[in-house]
Amino acid sequence: MAERPARRPRPLIRLRVLRTERLTPHMVRVVAGGENLAQFTENGFTDAYVKLCFPVPGVTYPEPMDLQRIRAELPREQWPRTRTYTVRYFDRKAGEFAIDFVVHGDEGLAGPWALNVKPGDDLLFAGPGGAYAPGDEADWHLLVGDESALPAISASLERMPSGARVRAFILVGGPDEELPLATKADAEITWLHRSAGGDLVRAVRDLDFGDGVVQAFVHGEADFVRELRRHLLNERGVRKDLLSISGYWRRGKDEDGWQAEKAEERAKEQAAAAS
Repeated sequence: MAERPARRPRPLIRLRVLRTERLTPHMVRVVAGGENLAQFTENGFTDAYVKLCFPVPGVTYPEPMDLQRIRAELPREQWPRTRTYTVRYFDRKAGEFAIDFVVHGDEGLAGPWALNVKPGDDLLFAGPGGAYAPGDEADWHLLVGDESALPAISASLERMPSGARVRAFILVGGPDEELPLATKADAEITWLHRSAGGDLVRAVRDLDFGDGVVQAFVHGEADFVRELRRHLLNERGVRKDLLSISGYWRRGKDEDGWQAEKAEERAKEQAAAAS
């Protein structure tokens, strides 16, 4: 079998931060723009994501930034760190590109950056990727996620056609973390709160699916995603081609650790399938 060609790294796009907006106590929106916004091409997905690039302080990089060259010439500890984030919106006419960040003080990499970034600072990223958008084959739509999936859920609700039947379950810390969500759909949106013991798995298990074909988007913390994957596929019979489901993060792991763990799990699955 012929080997697949090596994946070429996507070119980096450098935007200029225009402003930041504090949406809730734990969510900050960063809006960027500039002439390089013309290099960004939409892919049609409502879960469109980019790889944000954070240069290591004190390291001088070649210009223009070229990740392939950096990885070939510099030691690994000097490579820029990357974090994956959903594009909340892209408005070419207004010249704006926005990403929403969940922040917990000084915890993590991207959150503290979003808290401290100033207008005029750089926003550097590659992308977009993505895989989900509401389709017209489904009779109704199920959207499930925590704060990390809220940007994609918000974008999906905005894309839903008028009158589309939607059930959405969103887990946040408490009432002050809820956001207004715009949609033309016939949508029933249920906010669950960790402070009150909110449980996404129980909410979906208790839901009356009724008749009709469902398209489902389930993203967020890996443990509840895994439980709902089994439930939706094995107990509800949701079609695989109409199910977008993925763990964005895992409790106790940063993105580097979580991605390494996912890669290890995939390798084990492939080895088991080949044996």
